[in-house]
Amino acid sequence: MRRAPYQFQTRIRSLQSTAIDHGPRPPCLLKMAWNLKQGALALISRPSFQRLLSTRASVGDKQEVSSDESRVSLSDGNGSVKGYDYPTGEFEFEKFDGWKRFAVKLRMLIAWPWERVKKGSVLHMKIRGQIFDQLQGRFSSKLSLPQICENFIKAAYDPRIAGIYLQIEPLNCGWGKVEEIRRHIVDFKKSGKFIIGYVPLCREKEYYLACACGELYMPPGAYIGLLGLKVQASFLGGVFEKVGIEPQIQRIGKYKSAGDQLSSKSMSKEICEMLTALLDNIYGNWLDTISSTQGKKREDIEKLLNEGIYQVESLRDEGWITNISYDDEVVSMLKKRLGPSKEKNLLTVDYRKYSRVSKWTLGLTGGTDQIAIIRASGGISRIRGRFSVPERGIIGEQFIEKIRNLRESKKYKAVILRIDSPGGDALASDLMWREIRLLAESKPVIASMADVAASGGYYMAMAAGVIVAESLTLTGSIGVATGKFSLKNLYERIGFNKETISRGKYAELDDDQRPFRPDEEELFAKLAQKIYKQFLDKAALSRSMTVDQMEAVAQGRVWTGKDAASRGLVDAIGGLSRAVAIAKQKANIPEDRKVTLVEVTKSRPFAEVVGGIFASFLGLDGSMKDLWHELSSSEGVQARMDGIILEGIESSPLEDSILSLIKDYLSSF
Repeated sequence: MRRAPYQFQTRIRSLQSTAIDHGPRPPCLLKMAWNLKQGALALISRPSFQRLLSTRASVGDKQEVSSDESRVSLSDGNGSVKGYDYPTGEFEFEKFDGWKRFAVKLRMLIAWPWERVKKGSVLHMKIRGQIFDQLQGRFSSKLSLPQICENFIKAAYDPRIAGIYLQIEPLNCGWGKVEEIRRHIVDFKKSGKFIIGYVPLCREKEYYLACACGELYMPPGAYIGLLGLKVQASFLGGVFEKVGIEPQIQRIGKYKSAGDQLSSKSMSKEICEMLTALLDNIYGNWLDTISSTQGKKREDIEKLLNEGIYQVESLRDEGWITNISYDDEVVSMLKKRLGPSKEKNLLTVDYRKYSRVSKWTLGLTGGTDQIAIIRASGGISRIRGRFSVPERGIIGEQFIEKIRNLRESKKYKAVILRIDSPGGDALASDLMWREIRLLAESKPVIASMADVAASGGYYMAMAAGVIVAESLTLTGSIGVATGKFSLKNLYERIGFNKETISRGKYAELDDDQRPFRPDEEELFAKLAQKIYKQFLDKAALSRSMTVDQMEAVAQGRVWTGKDAASRGLVDAIGGLSRAVAIAKQKANIPEDRKVTLVEVTKSRPFAEVVGGIFASFLGLDGSMKDLWHELSSSEGVQARMDGIILEGIESSPLEDSILSLIKDYLSSF
């Protein structure tokens, strides 16, 4: 059974009225870290520790569920929950008729100078490093997924663009964004224009993306990193023991890996099961996609991979790439392919300049019906701290203001909530959940997940009427891992002392100078249970499950989008285009009618400039900015997915920072 999309029930109101952080506030490591920093222990006040040791509660799932009903796959063959006919939103290229072509040419004549592109140009796009889901402004040097995808669409229709030359460097993003970009590469090819890929350093993600081009080149000295995928989980229990730190963890949910990582010395059976399932999903999807694209058997792809590919010639001989060529040779080939030209060099337009070409100039503007897109990217905080970098993360109070404006506005027929967040502050997540639910009473709200929408990120998503995820989006993680750290032995070792005067039986509950007393430990356990129950109840109600059914897929389990869909945590598999199609369906907008998508969370140029100056002035690198952000924005319970869960699948430099810090610390004695 599924709920009516925007139905409210009395039960949810009573749950919402109970604040998540009522009662004794769980001790947060951020506060502890700050105290240590003040006490000349800046060593432990690094962002790596902030993420690992902060009190947290989160939303997740489970692979092998207990009830027979939960084992039944709820997904149909098109990535939708059975019984619900959601449109696919698949891209269909439609050639412009004579009048439309004339109108586009006329608009190009009167376009702004920065929108001028010479006929026969090749769109030259370089994709590398981190790719942000948030729309970036003209002053930003960051790569933006919305702008990358829009460039593919514009280039497909732009009569001045002959094709695309796509250079792919090592990527530092999740599989969800890779899937979205790959989908747009495939869609662009429907225009009949060419797209050529060039990869100087080839790993699994880069090849997964590049092979969609059909025509793929590598230089003779290309680095080949097609070695397979791995998952790593490091354990700090033994290290803390040596340093003199005693983790006192309350973990609810047997798959909540934070508890194991902080207190254990090896992987539990449950964590091994979860990580193995995630790895099998991603690896299996990679093999299936590559074999389908290259027209080979999955077994042959896996065999070649296991033989150890280290020479680019092997890729060429086995048909993995088109040929071996340097960049200048590919450019020369493209110039010859495009025929005689009075220009000496190949006509190209780069990603930055082409991003400034408006859709209006190309006749790609939508209709009168408007759908709002509100993006929620990064960690979740309730308020912006005094040292926060502008335009960073999800600030609850600002997000709520935007949601309320959308609820009051009459011009938007539907809202798409685009989420790319591992979570953060639990109270902020709950407050935003409430506002999204209220918005969903007045108009359709569709949640679209990018790389990750877990813990607080999933908390937000489950308030929407329909949830759409990529097949490899990381989601779920409904569980609680909270606690404090007794630093008694560490303080004694380094000669550090604090003296406390208190009133009230539990005033020193969060004291890091000693372990819990038995009565304190009991109180703390009850608090953790209360937080988990609230999380579980709201998740069950939002997804029209019984609490027992939700419990079977919760317990801190992280799922891929595909597995989450088969268990009722996600409604459909796809990207933003499918979310738009479903939003049109829910808003009773005809499928063939165009709509205008309005970004309501655009970057502010002034904030970008100020943010860059702020970071440069303080000399902050990425890690230190994270530290400032965490210290200034979080004191309560955290609803965050564990940051080091998928090293090898999702890179996590924080783990290396932690271990190197501890190593340096130990070597100083």
